[in-house]
Amino acid sequence: MSNFAERKPHAVLIPYPAQGHINALLKLAKLLHLRGFHITFVNTEYNHKRLLKSRGPKAFDGLIDFTFETIPDGLTPMDGDGDVTQDVRSLCQSILNNFHQFFDELLAKLHESATSGHIPPVTCLVSDSFMPFTVDSAEEHALPIVLFSPCSACFLLSNYHVPKLFQNGVLPLKDESYLINGYLDTIVDWIPGLKNFRVKDLPTSIQLRNPNDLLIKFTVEMTGRYQRASAIIFNTSDELERDIMNALSSILPSLYTIGPLASFLNQSPQNRLIFLESNLWEEDTNCLEWLELKDHESVVYVNFGSVTVMTEEKLLEFAWGLANSKKPFLWIITPDLVIGGTVVLSSEFVNEISDRGLIASWCPQEKVLNHPSVGGFLTHCGWNSTTESVCAGVPMLCWPFLTDQPPNSRLICNEWEIGIEIVTNVKREEVEKLVNELMVGEKGKEMRKRAMELKKKVEEETRPGGSSYINLDQVIKEILLKNY
Repeated sequence: MSNFAERKPHAVLIPYPAQGHINALLKLAKLLHLRGFHITFVNTEYNHKRLLKSRGPKAFDGLIDFTFETIPDGLTPMDGDGDVTQDVRSLCQSILNNFHQFFDELLAKLHESATSGHIPPVTCLVSDSFMPFTVDSAEEHALPIVLFSPCSACFLLSNYHVPKLFQNGVLPLKDESYLINGYLDTIVDWIPGLKNFRVKDLPTSIQLRNPNDLLIKFTVEMTGRYQRASAIIFNTSDELERDIMNALSSILPSLYTIGPLASFLNQSPQNRLIFLESNLWEEDTNCLEWLELKDHESVVYVNFGSVTVMTEEKLLEFAWGLANSKKPFLWIITPDLVIGGTVVLSSEFVNEISDRGLIASWCPQEKVLNHPSVGGFLTHCGWNSTTESVCAGVPMLCWPFLTDQPPNSRLICNEWEIGIEIVTNVKREEVEKLVNELMVGEKGKEMRKRAMELKKKVEEETRPGGSSYINLDQVIKEILLKNY
């Protein structure tokens, strides 16, 4: 083995196989690479094919000490070009049943490569917290493992209390009527750290009526491994979730805030991997040129993420609400946004927005949010989008759809007060009114001011001497370098 290979600690990172999880963990991989780690980043075969399709077949050639490996996903291959987000339930079932074996086979392959001197021996694992089997693998291979939460600490705290929510009779919902009879506004006041949380602010995956549902089982499997990890790290900061982290620290050992990662990378010198991106859809960079032609803070950026789906009726309500607001907007519409079909917008709508609206299929989101022309973000409140908006100082109009998005929206609107939530079942009149409030209303101006203040605070936390910076250093020195 070369001396060069011997000198490098080797971290294997594996995200849950979905766009938002891949994006977040790749940010952490870049930071660890900057700190001298050899990185192996593990995608599923399906997602890596999508990545090469969107970035180009040679996108990752020539990387030094940064390699991509793949494992199967255990699912039946998709028809066509397979350029869509996979079914969450099928993935979760396969993760529980198949991924442990696939991952162990990969670790054996990496061990052989290290033995022959091609790469340094694996010294630690960094796993998405949604991949519970990795804790078993770490114990079997005597490796330290850090679980990375790509979601908010608020989401993790909510999930941890799932068994108690059932014991206390908050869950399950008794029938469909509980979704509309006001029950979702019931306050859950006994979870420390969650102030004035309503049932509707809990993750949608735990609002299920069947206590034996697969997603409940998956959540219990996931949280059941937390105690056995060497540490759990969060893409958040003390400024964003101090009370929640304090509550979690009384339940779980070795918790660290190391974010927001977007702010960390914005400030990292010699970021040699700045070109390395993980979007599974090809980006339309024409939108950046379009933004150049718009006035300062005049554009509403609209993106519901990679897993949100909606009916055609809802899409049209959003469309006409945006059009009727008369505000310039950039709207990202993914190929699978509409349930069961493609998006068809009328010529009347296209003519109405021709001078002020742009629709694209995907974009480099952080560049868009940091563009001076963007003044507000209509978002599904995924945690990546939330933290990237905070790091750009952009206020939000919130339409939480699933999983971690309701608790995130609660933080944005009620704790940080930099967002407004769409509370009805999406009507164009409300969309129009709230877009105008966000962009030019008094409340919007106040939120923009607070968003800029919050941006500065999280920047301080990710600078040398800041809490997130110190925490990342501690995790690296005390845990990830333990076997090195």
